[in-house]
Amino acid sequence: MAFFSVIIPVYNKEQFLVHTINSVLNQSFTDFELLLIDDGSTDNSLALLNQYTDKRIRLISQTNQGVSAARNLGIQEAKAPYLAFLDADDLWESDHLETMHNYCIQFPDESLFNTAKCIDTGHQQIPAHYAFPKTADFELVNFFEASGIEPVLWTSSVVIKKTALEQVGVFDAGIKSGQDLDLWIRMGMHFQVVFIWQRTARYTFDAQSLSKQTDLTPKKMNFSTYAAWEIKNPALKRYLDWNRYSLGIKSKLRGDWAYYQEMKKGIAFENLSIKKRVLFALPAWFLRGLVRLQPLLIALGLRRTLFK
Repeated sequence: MAFFSVIIPVYNKEQFLVHTINSVLNQSFTDFELLLIDDGSTDNSLALLNQYTDKRIRLISQTNQGVSAARNLGIQEAKAPYLAFLDADDLWESDHLETMHNYCIQFPDESLFNTAKCIDTGHQQIPAHYAFPKTADFELVNFFEASGIEPVLWTSSVVIKKTALEQVGVFDAGIKSGQDLDLWIRMGMHFQVVFIWQRTARYTFDAQSLSKQTDLTPKKMNFSTYAAWEIKNPALKRYLDWNRYSLGIKSKLRGDWAYYQEMKKGIAFENLSIKKRVLFALPAWFLRGLVRLQPLLIALGLRRTLFK
């Protein structure tokens, strides 16, 4: 049995696939299986996937059901005790799995592991910034308390013990915007995170996909799911308010005023910085202008988003 099952969901990513898959196959730690889940691609992705002959690879195809359903199929088919996820347009450094293996062995009772990441603009790599100080090579952190700037769990750098998913459940395939967030909240209620400062994963920034940041598709995040939890957990309440703020901004950009008001109603504004309170109140036309500035800021190495 392999130590890791690596799960890559694929939908129309032909321009990225070779680099992404090769970043897995070139890992210094080689005890893994690679599950490539084609989610009904309509471009040349499936043909590219079929060209790989490495015995560690299993290719599984399904009709298009969305990224969460594809990840869940990978989880179902995974044979290893630890699951590593990677999106089809992101990259790992060659020591990603070796680093993760070392910490999984060092902390056998922990279930969540994540390394730091950087944003790859194609011209430079910008380190992500986190909301807590570095005190060692790794930190044991509470997800809600540590995720004030950049979440300490990210799909392309996380490793999850498979038994943890059996306890809290898998990705909610019905949620089209925020499915990762939903799982991290459920995970954070039960497990702490072994956060490793070494940057071993790269988020591929695509300026052409900025519009996706304002896309709220049919089933939106329903924060009432966590209502009983957030009453008892101030750190969770604060974290949920940060995300209500973020989704409220996105819904305003889309002109979805009903959802904006729903998010606004749930926020305790003392949990937001003055900057966030001002941004939340700005008109949509002004916010759209700020969105258009983001590629420039990232190209200059300043920050990934104006809204945090």
